[in-house]
Amino acid sequence: MLNQAARLAVAPFFIVVFQAATPLQAASQQTEIADSAAVDSASKAQPLKTVRVDAHTGRSRYAPAASRTATKSLALPRDVPQSMVTISSGLMRDQAMQGLADVARFVPGATMAQGEGNRDQITIRGNNSTADFFVDGVRDDVQFYRDLYNLERVEALKGSNAMVFGRGGGGGILNRVTKEAQWRTRHEVAAEAGTFGGRRISTDLQQNISPWMSGRLNSVYENSDLYRDGARIDRSGVNPTLTLGKRAGATRASIGYEYFEDRRTADRGIPSFKGKPVETHPSTFFGNPDESRSNTQVNALQMTVSHDAGALQIRNHSRLASYDKFYQNIFPGAVNTAGTMVSISGYNNATGRSNLFNQTDVNLRANTASVGHDILIGAEFGRQFTDNLRSTALFSGDATSVLVPVSNPRLTVPVTFSQRASDASNETVVSTKSLYVQDQIAVTPKFLVIGGARYENFDLQFEDRRSDVTRRRDDNMISPRAGIIYKPAELVSVYASYGISFLPGSGDQFASLTEVTEALKPERFTNYEAGVKWDVLDRLALTAAAYRLDRTNTRSIDPTNPQRLLQTGAQRSQGLEVGANGNVTSRWEIAAGFANQSARIIETTAVSEAGALVPLVPRTSISLWNKYNFTARLGTAVGLLHQSKVFTGIDNGVELPSFERVDAALYAGIGFGLRAQLNVENVFDTRYFPTAHSNNNITPGSPRAFRLTLTAGF
Repeated sequence: MLNQAARLAVAPFFIVVFQAATPLQAASQQTEIADSAAVDSASKAQPLKTVRVDAHTGRSRYAPAASRTATKSLALPRDVPQSMVTISSGLMRDQAMQGLADVARFVPGATMAQGEGNRDQITIRGNNSTADFFVDGVRDDVQFYRDLYNLERVEALKGSNAMVFGRGGGGGILNRVTKEAQWRTRHEVAAEAGTFGGRRISTDLQQNISPWMSGRLNSVYENSDLYRDGARIDRSGVNPTLTLGKRAGATRASIGYEYFEDRRTADRGIPSFKGKPVETHPSTFFGNPDESRSNTQVNALQMTVSHDAGALQIRNHSRLASYDKFYQNIFPGAVNTAGTMVSISGYNNATGRSNLFNQTDVNLRANTASVGHDILIGAEFGRQFTDNLRSTALFSGDATSVLVPVSNPRLTVPVTFSQRASDASNETVVSTKSLYVQDQIAVTPKFLVIGGARYENFDLQFEDRRSDVTRRRDDNMISPRAGIIYKPAELVSVYASYGISFLPGSGDQFASLTEVTEALKPERFTNYEAGVKWDVLDRLALTAAAYRLDRTNTRSIDPTNPQRLLQTGAQRSQGLEVGANGNVTSRWEIAAGFANQSARIIETTAVSEAGALVPLVPRTSISLWNKYNFTARLGTAVGLLHQSKVFTGIDNGVELPSFERVDAALYAGIGFGLRAQLNVENVFDTRYFPTAHSNNNITPGSPRAFRLTLTAGF
C-alpha cells in the first residue's frame, strides 16, 4: 500500500484527464526542437493535402516534439503507430538527471539493470539488452555509462524496431538526440553540489557566427563521491558542433565531435540471504572498491548532410567512433547457510571497439489520385571491429575466491589477475549491409497506413586467439513493420501495429562464438500493439498502449540429450502502458507513466522452466513528476516512484520488495541571469532496492540526498 505521503504525491495524476479536457491557459515556455534542419525543411516543403506535420512553438517543455527517429521522416508522435516516450531536456533539467537510469524511470515498461556496476543495461517489455542504445539514430552499443550533458532529449521506442534500427531492438531501444548549433547566441553554465560529496559543472555555449555558420559547445566535468563506501565517479566530456548553410537554405551540413571519459568504481552491490537482500547498511561495500574500477574513453565524429528539394529530401548521416573500455571488479557471491560468511571473487575485462556507420535516406512525397505517399528508401552500412581480453582474479596464490565475514566484507588481501582457460581472448569483425523501404500512406485525412521492411546482412568473423580457431556466421534477416492509424480528430490517433526483429546467435555484444551458436538461427521478436494518443490542445500528450511481444528461437536443452541444444524456447511479454507528459495548466507541468506487465517463459529454455517470471520486470510501476510554477521566478515540484516486487534472476529465487520513493524540488530565479534549483531525492529516507544484476549483485537505493544547482545564463 502507498503511504500517506505517497498518496499525496500521486493524487494529481488521477485528475489529469479531467483537467486536460478543460481549455489550457496561456502558452507555456517554448520547446527547442533538436533537429532544426528537418523542422525548417518541413516548413518550406509543399505538404500533401492529406498529410500535415506541424511544429508548434507553444508546446510544453515536457511534451514530445516532432522527430524523425521512429519513421526516418519528420513526424509528430501521435502520427507514429508505436509506443514512443520522449524525455525532454526540460524534464531532465528539472529532475537534475545525469544518466540513462534516471531516464528509464519515466519510461513505462522499462527498468534499468545494475549492469555489473560498469554499464547501462536496460530491460524493455521483458527483454534485457546491453546493446539497444543509439545516438542520433546510429548504433552506440559499447557497454558504458552514458551522460546526459549534451542531449536535447532521449527517445524510447518500444516494441520490435529492426525496420528502423537493424538487428536487436526486440523489446525497444533508447535513442539519444544530441544538441546541435541552431543559429542563436546563448551561453549557460551550471554548477552542482550535493550530499555525499557530489561536484559537477557543465556548459552549453551557443554562438551565431555568421548567416551561414553557427557553433555550439557542450561540456561537463564531474568529480563526485557516492553514498556507497569507497565509491566515486570522475568523468568529463566535451562536444563541439558546427552547422553550415543558411538557416532558410535547402542544403545544410552539421559536424560534431565528442570526447567523453568516465572513470568510476565498479560497484556490484550486496548479496542475498534466504531469498532477500542481506541485512546491511546501504553504504556497505562487499569486496574491494580500490581494486574495482571501470574506465571508458570515447572519441566520436559524426556528420550529417541534408538537401531539401521540396517533395524530395536527401539525408546522409555518418558516424565514426572508437571506444576504449576496461573494468575490473572484486564482488560478492553467495552467502553461506549460516548467513555469516560471503564468497568474494573477481575478474577484469578490456574491450576496444571501433564503429563506422553510414546511413543514407531518401524521402519522396507524392500523390497518386487522392492518396498521399511519404516514401522512404534507405541504406545503412556498418563495420565494427572489437578486441576482448579477460583475466581472472587470484587470491592468496591460486584461489579464485575467498570467504569474508558478512559483518565486515571489505577485502584487503592481495589480488593478482591471470588468464584462465575459460577467459576470453578474441577479435571480432562485424559487417552489416541493410536496405529498407517504407511508405506512409494517407488513404484519407483520417486514415493512415504505414508499411515497410528492412533487409539486413549480418556477417560476423570471430577469431579465438586462445585456441587459434576462426569461426563465422552470416545471417540474412528481413524485418517488416506495419501499422494503421485512425484519426477521429486532428489531435487524436487510434492505432494498431505489428513488427518483427531478429537477434543473431552471437548475442548483443558478439563477444563469443562457439561451435553451437555458430549454427543457431537468430532469435525472433514479434510485437503486436494497439493504442491511442491524444495531444490535448497540443500541450499535454496522453497515451495508452496494450501489447503482446513474443520471443522465440531461444535456446533450450534437448530432454533426450542434455549435451544438445535446441531452439524451442519461448518467452511472452504482455501489458498495458499509460503516459501523460506536458502542461495541465499554464503553471502545472506533469510527467507521468504507469505500466502493468507480465513477462514469463512459456516454453522451457536452456536457463529456465516454463512458467518462470523474467527478472527485473515489475508487475506494476508508476512514475510521477508534478512541477508547479507559482510565478515566473518561483516553482516547486514533487514526484513519486513506485515499483512492485521483482525477481533478480530467472530462477526466481531472490526477490526485491516493492517500494515507493518520493522526490521533491524547489526552483528560484535570483535575477541577473541566475537560477537556483534544489532537488531532494528520497525525501522520506526510504530503504529500498531498485535493481540488481543477479541474485548476489543487488543495488541498495540511496538514502535521502540533496543536490543544489546554480545556473548562470548570459
